[in-house]
This record gives sequence, structure tokens and C-alpha cells, in this order.
Amino acid sequence: MPEPIKLDIMSDPICPWCYIGKAQLDRALLDHPDHPFVIEWHPFQLNPDMPAGGMDRRTYLERKFGGKEAAASAYAPVAEHARSAGLTINFEEMQRTPNTLDAHRLIHWAGIEGRQTAAVSALFKAYFVEGRDIGDPEVLADVADSIEMDAAVVARLLQTDEDRQAILDRDAHSRKMGITAVPTFIVGNRHAVPGAQPPELWAKVIAELSDAT
Repeated sequence: MPEPIKLDIMSDPICPWCYIGKAQLDRALLDHPDHPFVIEWHPFQLNPDMPAGGMDRRTYLERKFGGKEAAASAYAPVAEHARSAGLTINFEEMQRTPNTLDAHRLIHWAGIEGRQTAAVSALFKAYFVEGRDIGDPEVLADVADSIEMDAAVVARLLQTDEDRQAILDRDAHSRKMGITAVPTFIVGNRHAVPGAQPPELWAKVIAELSDAT
């Protein structure tokens, strides 16, 4: 077995390219079960200034892209790449764009219990497949329950400021490192791999890492 190598992933659970990028990484890891990666997910908010309660998604997209047609054009390649990756994105079900600070807190708490990747997967499913508001504490508690975390404990924590500043600080640290978009993958604390990369690229990276050890 190769030596373990850290794979740090900067991501946001409402980022469609992060959803696609994870699926493509997962495919490569499934094809290479002897891969060396030890994965850790890190917070990066696409919309750090989003109101705490989020906002209507159509309003958000039209403001961001400058109108309905521009928003539709911007999301066309997202839909195409999602289909190619075998993923579902139910755009019509997605009514709100949430503030993801609490979702990142849930990912952090899941990491403490060794369920971090499961939390990321469950949040992607809740948002992109089920169209749920993952800024809603009740939804987040339900997501926690779905990955065998204690939903009651998570619900209580979400009512506090526990780890809120830590998440903000980690997000700020990534930006100071020069990260401006997600997903960004950092291999072995040395090499940054930006964007949703195809499984073939990850297969090549795994092969190169294996040859180097």
C-alpha cells in the first residue's frame, strides 16, 4: 500500500461544480481502491455575504448573472456536465439559495465523528436532488440523522455560535492562500488542482503518486 497522502478539498455544498467534481473524484477512487488519499473537506462560501436566511434562488441568479437569459446560459454547461457525470440536478425544485455557514458547521461536526464525506454527499443530495433548503436548521438536523449523527445534538448546536468563527476563519485562510473558486483540491499540501476534473486526470495523479512511493 502507498503512503497516505492528504487530499484537502475546498468546497461549498451549493456549488454545482463541487457536486460534479466530487462525483468524478469518487469514480476514480472507486476504480483505484488502493489510492493513497486521506480526504478532508474545508469550508469556502460562494456567497459569504448571503443573508442568514438565504434568498429566492431565481432572484439570486438573475442578480448574479444579469437577467434570466444570462442565468440560463450560465447554467447550461452545468446541466450538461452533471448529465455526463451521471448526476441529477433538479433545478425546478431548488427554490432558495441558502447561506451555507451552518451547512459547513455540520460538515465540521461530521468530521469529528468520521462522517465528513458522508455529510458532504448528503448535503449535495438534499440541495441538488431534493431541492431542500440546506440553510434551514431542521433540514440540517434531518441530514445529520440520515448519516447516523445525533440530530438532537446537531439541532442544539445550530442554535448556538459553536464553531461559527472557526468556519469563517478557515474560509478566510483559504482566500489568503489565493483560492478564489471551488472546488479546489490540494494534493499533499503542495499541488493545487482547480475545478471539477475528470476521473482520467485523477487516475493519472494516483498513478504518479504510486510510482513516486
